[in-house]
Amino acid sequence: MQRRAFLTLAGGLCAAASLVTLPARADEGVVVIANAPLRGVDGEAIKRIYGGRMVELDGQPLRPVQLAAGQPLRRRFAAAVLQQSDEDFIAYWTVRRYIGKGAPPRELASSAEVIAHVQHTPGAIGYIDAADLKPDLKPALHVLLRR
Repeated sequence: MQRRAFLTLAGGLCAAASLVTLPARADEGVVVIANAPLRGVDGEAIKRIYGGRMVELDGQPLRPVQLAAGQPLRRRFAAAVLQQSDEDFIAYWTVRRYIGKGAPPRELASSAEVIAHVQHTPGAIGYIDAADLKPDLKPALHVLLRR
């Protein structure tokens, strides 16, 4: 029993170590950008937003967007932040839509489209490669991704 508890704890620590969230830096990883007040938002809150379980914050409706299926940044974001594969994320939203629990985040073709959408849509939230971060964007969270 103690061995099982130790292995569970060790596994949890390894999972936590794979997702490191820090204030935004424009040199590596993925940056979550938003046109909404995301004070105190962490990786778990981002997971709830993209899972459709958090739909507003401080009275502001949230409108998450994501890159199109199959893009490398989307796969890395899904694995690190959402803690599931891109295929599992698609399946999750297929079921939620079927049972009437919402629609998946809108898909956009590129980081440039994500940036433009977030800048012009109140409540929008998206993720981009940290290398695409520009000074006029509002970074909400920086996630260092292991490659």
